[in-house]
Amino acid sequence: MAKSEKQKQKLLYLMQLLSERTDEEHAATMAEIIDYLALHGITAERKSIYSDMDVLSDFGMDIIRIKERPGGYYLASRQFELAELKVLVDAVQSSKFITSKKSSELIAKLETLCSHAQARQLHRQVVVTNRNKAANENIYYNVDLIYNAISENSKIRFQYFEWSADKEMRLRRDGSFYVVSPWLLTWDDENYYLIAYDERSRMIRHYRVDKMLRLGLIDERREGKGQFEDFDIAAYSRKTFGMFAGEEEMVTLICDESLTGVMIDRFGKEIPMRRREDGKIRVRVQVAVSRQFFGWVTGLGALVKIEGPARVAQAYRKYLQDILGQYV
Repeated sequence: MAKSEKQKQKLLYLMQLLSERTDEEHAATMAEIIDYLALHGITAERKSIYSDMDVLSDFGMDIIRIKERPGGYYLASRQFELAELKVLVDAVQSSKFITSKKSSELIAKLETLCSHAQARQLHRQVVVTNRNKAANENIYYNVDLIYNAISENSKIRFQYFEWSADKEMRLRRDGSFYVVSPWLLTWDDENYYLIAYDERSRMIRHYRVDKMLRLGLIDERREGKGQFEDFDIAAYSRKTFGMFAGEEEMVTLICDESLTGVMIDRFGKEIPMRRREDGKIRVRVQVAVSRQFFGWVTGLGALVKIEGPARVAQAYRKYLQDILGQYV
């Protein structure tokens, strides 16, 4: 490449140097800048670099010049602050629905948004994090495809699997495809879920995105618009424990007053709650009655009691008796 053509790229290399090698704690001296440009076949004098830095500042880059010896330049602000990148990296790494391979790829891209020195801090943060990750490598693209289906008002189809005792994927419905109308995606219980309308059952259903295989769009318009007009995803998540479905019931709980915060954290401040004469509180909550709900109640021990409906209380007693029966 001719010398004049290399000179045309000088500003680009200066931007690259500032972005990758400088931050508030690591300034690039004039000698380092000249050597960096020379490494890329560009000759430069101090006077021209002063002028170039002014051009980049006028362009909008927040460049700080340190006049005290040894002096130098550094990029003072970026699109993301280091603290924000740490939060994003931790969110990616801790997300069960993103595979280990895809997590590494996303984190590597996030590291390009800060200097090399700051990227090492992000890398150290990843090393201490060790959580179970999804096994379905296509989940990242499944999420994107579902969003496209929602945007295009199209149905989707997919196969759905569960794990066997041999730790192998086993397709449900003997491998038959599910066909649903996608409406929402939600992140609950550390997993990504699709909230969709199932024409087959004429009900709102949810599906773990990481358990979907061979996902594809169907050239049919979505159904279930009426069911989702007043749909409250927050309320749906509160009453569906661990995203396990069950028959919806208005359940009354008698709780120790110390569980007031637990109830509000789980069901929200709007739940009907009244203090009783004995110092306990009565709470009425709409829940999907399932083993997961009973497990949550059991975790609170003797501090909570299911008062009604009677059929729910009876089902809970049977749930406890079945557990105790295994220890006889």
